[in-house]
Amino acid sequence: VVGAGATEPTGGAHAEAVALRAAGERAAGGTAVVTLEPCNHHGRTPPCVDALIAAGVRTVVYAVADPNPAAAGGGERLRAAGLAVHVGLDADQVAAGPLREWLHRQRTGQPHVTWKFAASIDGRSAAADGSSQWITGEQARADLHRRRAHADAIVVGTGTVFADDPSLTARLPDGGLDARQPLRVVVGLREIPPESLVLEGDSPSLQLHTRDPQEVVRALADRTDILVEGGPTLAGAFLRAGVVDRILGYVAPVLLGGPFAAVDDVGADNIEHALRWRYESVELLGSDLLISLVR
Repeated sequence: VVGAGATEPTGGAHAEAVALRAAGERAAGGTAVVTLEPCNHHGRTPPCVDALIAAGVRTVVYAVADPNPAAAGGGERLRAAGLAVHVGLDADQVAAGPLREWLHRQRTGQPHVTWKFAASIDGRSAAADGSSQWITGEQARADLHRRRAHADAIVVGTGTVFADDPSLTARLPDGGLDARQPLRVVVGLREIPPESLVLEGDSPSLQLHTRDPQEVVRALADRTDILVEGGPTLAGAFLRAGVVDRILGYVAPVLLGGPFAAVDDVGADNIEHALRWRYESVELLGSDLLISLVR
């Protein structure tokens, strides 16, 4: 490997340009392996196909064709320039991994919504006295903070703010703030106290005076990756509205019992109306499980 790169924040260089810059003259005659079909249009940056051709790359391998008509056609352009092009390598893994949210937005025009919860093995998000710190272990919490840094927005309800006063920041393993912070969104009709932690710091925050999940998604339509972290009432509302695309459950090997379920009413008044999801993956994080479900 003579050069590697990832796409920079909005307006910055694409991954191909970053990798070519790192490789320099060593890119000539080489093979470029990328997740997404190199772009073929002038946007905020020049076409990646031009950079690959100019660098003397001979072979390009990409996993997923670009679904955006304005940017598609890069593979054909590369072939026309005499490069060997191979498509589909690890396509399923890429589509379910680094490009999941972006591809969802390109194909549906809507943000990708993930509901995240942490619970005991019997589905409780807090003990009978309301205490919940911490149900899961350090590895699970570190994984959540990594996902927060990847998200464009984190959504909670006013009930969570009044009960827990969370900061909703993305933190590094050493406790410091991640360089990338999501928009912190509070949903509900009650005004939250001005001293709430969610309003402090340099990270942006927003209160949406609604209880309608559809309105929340519309208000965040310019975002790609939305992480819903609210309590059982908000979670139930989002699930009933059908706007959740993925569920991430951090499940600890403890039993709590009591009334504090991770989710409230989802509209399933009998077993026939149960919301059916599909297991995507199960991962062990320390002593906890991370379960991913998709529709």
